[in-house]
Amino acid sequence: MTSAVALLPYQQLAALNEAYRKAVSRRRLRVALAAAVFVAALAIAAFGAEVNLKTFFSYLGNFVSYFDRILKLDDGSRVWTNLGEWFWGWRKWLKLLGETLLISYVGTLTGAIFAFVLNFLAAENTSSSRTLRFAVRRILEFARTVPGIVFALIFVIAFGLGPMAGVLAVAIHSTGALGKQFSEIVENADMKPVEGVRSTGAGWMSCMRFAVLPQVIAGYASYALLRFEINVRESSVMGFVGAGGIGQELVVAIRKFYYSDVSAILVMIVVTVFIIDISTGWLRGRLFGRDART
Repeated sequence: MTSAVALLPYQQLAALNEAYRKAVSRRRLRVALAAAVFVAALAIAAFGAEVNLKTFFSYLGNFVSYFDRILKLDDGSRVWTNLGEWFWGWRKWLKLLGETLLISYVGTLTGAIFAFVLNFLAAENTSSSRTLRFAVRRILEFARTVPGIVFALIFVIAFGLGPMAGVLAVAIHSTGALGKQFSEIVENADMKPVEGVRSTGAGWMSCMRFAVLPQVIAGYASYALLRFEINVRESSVMGFVGAGGIGQELVVAIRKFYYSDVSAILVMIVVTVFIIDISTGWLRGRLFGRDART
C-alpha cells in the first residue's frame, strides 16, 4: 500500500519557517538576557562581598599548609604513625563530645515540644484566628532567623559559660525551624476527617487530636530526627562562644596552635556526625519506610 505526502505551498511553508525562526530567536534572546542578568548579579555580589581571586590564589597555600600542619605530631611525624600520641586526650574529648550530644538532644526535644504546641496555631487550615496565626508565625520566624550561635552568645553573657547556654540556643532555634516544618505538614493534611469529627460536636482540641495528628505524627518524628542530626553539628560550633561541649575544647586547641589536637578533635566530631547521620536515616527508614530516608 502506498501513501502520498502532501506538500504545503511554498508561500505557506516559508511563512511557517519564518515564524519558527522568530520563535527560536525570541527564546534565545530570553536565555541570553537571563544569562546576562545572572552574570551581572554574580559580579555585583562578588564585588560587594569583596571576592578577590588574586588574593584567594595567593593565600591558598596557607590553607593547604595548615592541613599539613594539623596532620603532624610535635616530633614532625605523621599523626597516623602514632595513634596513642594523636588521641592522647580521647577520654576528655569523648566526655565533651557526650556533652555536645546531650546539648543537642535536650535542645531538640525541647524545641520539638514547643514546635508541636505552636504549629497548629501557625497552620492556615487549623488556626481560626488570623491575628493569632500572624503572631505565632512571626515568633517562629524570629526563632529560626537568628543563628543559633548568636543565641548561644547571648545566653553565655546572661547565664555564663557552660552547656545551659547551648541547650537554650538549640531549643529556640529548633522551635522556629520545626514549627515551620510541622505547620507545613499540617497544611497538607486532609481536612475531611476534621469535618467528620467536628460533625459529632467535638471541639478544636479533639479535632486536632483525632483527625489531624494521626496523619502528621510520622512526619513530625521524621523531621525531629533530622533536626537532631543538624543540631549535633551546630552544638559543636556553639562551643566556640563558650556554650559547652567539644567545640569549646576545639577552639582552645586552635588558639594555642595545638595542631595535632585540632585534627584529632575534628576526626572525632566527623565520625560522630557520620554515625548519627547513618543511625537516624536507618531509624527513619525502619519507622516510616524507605521514602523517609534522606
